[in-house]
Amino acid sequence: MKTRLTVYDFSDGLEDSFSNEGIIALFEYFERLEDDLGHEIEYDPIAIKCEFTEYADLEEIKSTYWHIETIDEVYQNTLVIEFQGGIIIQDF
Repeated sequence: MKTRLTVYDFSDGLEDSFSNEGIIALFEYFERLEDDLGHEIEYDPIAIKCEFTEYADLEEIKSTYWHIETIDEVYQNTLVIEFQGGIIIQDF
């Protein structure tokens, strides 16, 4: 049995790790990924919180990843989800 998640369902368990805008960006990313793959993805909020981090801007990313200098370098190293108000990256 499967349930189709709404963005509100998706936000359960993520609100303490991501902004509202970040949650929407992640939700839209996973919906596009499902469409591209042609199958559904199991929702696992714990895995998402462990695998992705939201940053306010490039400067904040650089404080964690000291070897990164530009946003292009971030894109070369990992998955990047940019949205109005921040950047979510897949941790690397």
